[in-house]
Amino acid sequence: MITSEIITKFIILAGVLLFGYWLLKTSLGRKALTDSRPRRNNMPMYLCLIPPFILFGPLPLAMLITEALAADLQDWQRAVLGNLIYCIGAIVVITVILFMVRASFARRLKGFGLNIRSIHKDFFAAFVNLLAVWPLIMAAITLTMLIGKYVFGPEYQISQHEQLELITAYPRWQLRILVFIVAVVMAPVLEEMIFRGLFQTVIRSFFESRDSKLKIQSRVWLSIFISAGLFSMVHGNVQHWPALFLLGVCLGYAYEKSGSLFRPIFIHTFFNAITIILVMLEV
Repeated sequence: MITSEIITKFIILAGVLLFGYWLLKTSLGRKALTDSRPRRNNMPMYLCLIPPFILFGPLPLAMLITEALAADLQDWQRAVLGNLIYCIGAIVVITVILFMVRASFARRLKGFGLNIRSIHKDFFAAFVNLLAVWPLIMAAITLTMLIGKYVFGPEYQISQHEQLELITAYPRWQLRILVFIVAVVMAPVLEEMIFRGLFQTVIRSFFESRDSKLKIQSRVWLSIFISAGLFSMVHGNVQHWPALFLLGVCLGYAYEKSGSLFRPIFIHTFFNAITIILVMLEV
């Protein structure tokens, strides 16, 4: 009988083999981004701050006001309402980004990496990319656990994401469906547009516009690392930062390698979906 432990070991083994093959094929990563093409745009760096300002300013304020007005509702109902507001806010921010991209990027949405013709290819490639980085993410989680137990004691545990805690605490189908939509659809699209599509692109353009002695690949990797760092830090739980940083590097690399924003979106979607499904199976 095939157990979940055997399946997990098989997935990790497959990921190790894929990552090892990538290292050999790219000369330990040195030739990984030699064919990465810049995304021509005239967007100033300050303009990239508008979408996250909306996301982390008016949107949380709207949630707080709504929670105060809905004080008589049960906790799970307030959670549903909060997620609905997030979905509305995400749609607004995504719309703003699309207008910004159409005005600032050469080839508009295609230049941004949103080419519908590449969806089928990016869907399957995203699964392979996530599989290759999965052992590194698991290793980061394990290392974080070991350091935490060493510093804080043997009972130390990495806390779950807030959305996963909602699923565990309130087994309501309305809430579970909405959390799944937020985590698997809205958040991946919104966060990849901001951190990869805008931040990573503009940071790369900034470095390439300077007379730097850095090689092209070094500039690209630097923009990937910076955007991955920002991506991990906006998630409030510090315990998750190492794993999220590695995931962010994978997302940024997939964007630069493919030139398609759909690929990191699908990777992000798969990662969140797998995480939620595993939690639901344990409830």
